[in-house]
Amino acid sequence: MTRKTARKPIEERKAQLLALRQEIEERIEEIEDELDQPVDRDPDEASLEMEDDEVLEALDGIERKELAMIDAALRRIEEGEYGYCVKCGAEIAEERLDAVPFTPFCVKCASGQ
Repeated sequence: MTRKTARKPIEERKAQLLALRQEIEERIEEIEDELDQPVDRDPDEASLEMEDDEVLEALDGIERKELAMIDAALRRIEEGEYGYCVKCGAEIAEERLDAVPFTPFCVKCASGQ
């Protein structure tokens, strides 16, 4: 079932998502480059670097989840379902899409109501 997406032109949304995807891919690459750096031989420095690596690994996981959500939003665009809640089918508010363009849920479903 294909729906017509109202409001902001879908090509504009797609371009926004693709640009966001590119930014995230670049951040992931920077994180991976940082994680690939050799560990300092000084025990105190090595301990700090290990803590930094844990933070970077957590950020990497967050970035990858966001990337997956963007890919899902791009698929919804191709399927004609973008801008509609995947849970209840309601139209997602323009303001919400402006704030989180890859969101699959309307405010009501996202808040668990």
